[in-house]
Amino acid sequence: MQQVTVLGTGILGSQIIFQSAYMGKDVVAYDVSDEILAALPHRWQTLEAHYREDLPDATQERLDRAVAHIRATSDLADAVREAEVIIEAIPEQLSMKQEVWGKVGALAAPEAIFCTNSSTFLPSDIAPFTGRPDRFLALHFANTIWKNNTAEVMGHPGTDPQVFERVAAFAEEIGMVPIRLHKEQPGYVLNSLLVPLLNAAADLWVRGVASIEDIDATWRIATGAPLGPFQIYDIVGMMTPYYLSKDSTDPVRKKFAERLKHDYIDQGRMGRDSGRGFYDYR
Repeated sequence: MQQVTVLGTGILGSQIIFQSAYMGKDVVAYDVSDEILAALPHRWQTLEAHYREDLPDATQERLDRAVAHIRATSDLADAVREAEVIIEAIPEQLSMKQEVWGKVGALAAPEAIFCTNSSTFLPSDIAPFTGRPDRFLALHFANTIWKNNTAEVMGHPGTDPQVFERVAAFAEEIGMVPIRLHKEQPGYVLNSLLVPLLNAAADLWVRGVASIEDIDATWRIATGAPLGPFQIYDIVGMMTPYYLSKDSTDPVRKKFAERLKHDYIDQGRMGRDSGRGFYDYR
């Protein structure tokens, strides 16, 4: 599958776009407005710096070639018209995803394969809205995908097995290690392990048990992990944990969302890619 469309140019969407182009795919980057798309050149510059730092084969020539493989558009019909695989990476709001996939299903070519990068919702939550559930499944990437290069492939009971294997092969083609899930699992493998850690860290912080720095230091020192949970939050960015927590019935989760909004999002502290999050990276 050479023709790739990515819906959503946020932190992870941008990474999927750039990594696919870096591995030689022709990629259309879609977002809802030209104003949002105008920020993409800066995103490519940021990603180029990370690639140069982390990958020995990231020559300037290859990075320039990757950017040349990317085309941006705010016209959804134009974005999906020639796509062989469409990967959705929009905010974690189920109704929004269902609505977008309903539109895509009416516009995309019949042979196109549909993938959601949703970190929390099951493919079966979305598949009926696509109009072609047999060609729909999840392809979930870990943040900083150029080096944390797993891609979890998770179908639903109605996913065509041949489509599943084509997506696993596509994941390999763009430099990922495909992780095949044999049944639907909220949070896949990665987030089933990671989210309890992040939630526990948020709980400790909101309840005033320990500081952000000490929570992170405890995890790093005691386990040998390279990053603490709040450093991981900064890589993920503030919007995903905010969306996942703001409507929670758990008072601690709700308080966490309120503090994210007031102390970080409203102050432009959106995470590592913005230069500031829980930590200052400037």
